[in-house]
Amino acid sequence: MQEAKRRHGAWPDDNGHTQFSLWAPDAKSVAVQLQDQTQHEMTAGENGWFTTTLPAPAGTDYHYLIDGHLPVPDPASRWQAGDVHGPSRVIDPKSYPWRSNDWQGRPWQETVLYEVHVGTLGGYAAAADKLPALAELGITAIELMPLGEFPGGRNWGYDGVLPFAPDSSYGTPDQLRSLIDRAHELGLMVFVDVVYNHFGPDGNYLGQYAGDFFREDVHTPWGPAIDFRRRQVRDYFIDNALMWVQDYRIDGLRFDAVHAIGERDFLTEMAERLHASIPSSRHLHLVLENEHNDAELLQQGFIAQWNDDGHNVLHHLLTGEHEGYYADFADDATGKLARCLREGFIYQGETTRHGTARGSSSGHLPPSAFVLFLQNHDQVGNRAVGERLRTLADDDALKSATALLLLSPMIPLLFMGEEWGSEQPFQFFTSHNDELGEAVRKGRQKEFKDFSKFSGQAIPAPNDASTFETSMPDYHNRNTADGKAWLAFYRELLSLRHRHIVPRLQGSKALHSEVLGEAAVAASWQLGDGQRLHIALNLGSEELTAAAPARAQPLFSYRASGDQLPARSVRVLLEGAA
Repeated sequence: MQEAKRRHGAWPDDNGHTQFSLWAPDAKSVAVQLQDQTQHEMTAGENGWFTTTLPAPAGTDYHYLIDGHLPVPDPASRWQAGDVHGPSRVIDPKSYPWRSNDWQGRPWQETVLYEVHVGTLGGYAAAADKLPALAELGITAIELMPLGEFPGGRNWGYDGVLPFAPDSSYGTPDQLRSLIDRAHELGLMVFVDVVYNHFGPDGNYLGQYAGDFFREDVHTPWGPAIDFRRRQVRDYFIDNALMWVQDYRIDGLRFDAVHAIGERDFLTEMAERLHASIPSSRHLHLVLENEHNDAELLQQGFIAQWNDDGHNVLHHLLTGEHEGYYADFADDATGKLARCLREGFIYQGETTRHGTARGSSSGHLPPSAFVLFLQNHDQVGNRAVGERLRTLADDDALKSATALLLLSPMIPLLFMGEEWGSEQPFQFFTSHNDELGEAVRKGRQKEFKDFSKFSGQAIPAPNDASTFETSMPDYHNRNTADGKAWLAFYRELLSLRHRHIVPRLQGSKALHSEVLGEAAVAASWQLGDGQRLHIALNLGSEELTAAAPARAQPLFSYRASGDQLPARSVRVLLEGAA
């Protein structure tokens, strides 16, 4: 295996020199403008490339000067100490002294994901301090919301414009490496959420010197689509993914909203090149968010997809909400949940409320091809006021659904604070300039005007610092009696998962599922060693009876006893191999 060749950006050598490469097909000339204001012309090459090598060691600040008058940051900048419009800084990706050099990752079957927003935790160093408690709880992987440099100091990360530069408001690149290093020392994998479907609205200069980066004939919700037909554009994003894998030693990537990427072969090429870049002994997990429910991609280098279908039907059953995208899951919701547990996706080609077909057949995939969750940044923060599920659902029903989440053969994902029953909102926040901030505020207000529950209600202004502050996890409640009780509940379930489910997960398959009654289902899976897992869940308000297999042994129950399933209860059984 050879280290994959990467071209975009600034690459220092061991002798104090740096090679600079910029793709600027619309530029007549490009110069490197160093921090001392000296300008050094770059050589124009083929296909729009400009390159030069200069005596500029790591730590040197620079801009690219386009046609003698437009200074721009490096689109592949490795650090932006002065935010998105400031100079880029040369970084040596090999200078960090790694401590966990023997780390090879963990098998996918062992994964319990925990999604965090680094900024609300206080930055890279502060996030590292939270890791021991997560490892002790039974988490095996943290998933960091997008890190690419975004405007200002407060943002979810999906407004990033410089994806190679870990956001400077969180700390330095080496502090991020130290966070990852600490995770690996504790046996935790690290995933990074990457956004390859659009750039944010402030700080992206590519259109001024590389118009071919975008397509004017195809538009997305964020503007002109990125043109993945072009080799240079593909390599830009593949170089970025390789940076996370090789320079930061991350264990997995979550690819945001790939349904907005029209060129599917770009995704398969990405997966092929990433897997080819690492030794066979190292685990690397590639996970999709994809509204298209394209099951075939999950057999082409991507190991799993976020199962929004599963979340949406469970959320409806827990809360009764049926507006917006929940409308697609409100009709025959119990039957839809049974299908999710049996086949993964609910929509496998059926028509949605928009009148379009969605999804493909997924019943042949293993349960571990689906990441299941009750909460995440989208499903909390994209609500009008960012309510947590605990403020919307009955506690007993929520605990029963949590047992399904953590003991089913699907891969579970938790959202920060969920484990202590947090009721602290997580809201949509930004720190844009005033004009853009006001436009975002009006857009959010308009977005929710047709929802009956929020009609006329003021939506928190994303640009207000208080919106960000409100979204910080309430760690003080972790140590209350209520917080400790929820933690004990999650700890017990995760311990059971690691002892009884994880060792048998490889080779598992769904057997069947059935509707027991309103908001109540039973599902069975054959695990890899031949044993059978049975989960009966009643999220409804009526007591039901569900006969247990004769030879099955109790693994966990909440409010259930024997064959009786009271309202808002769950029963989990393990049946020995025949």
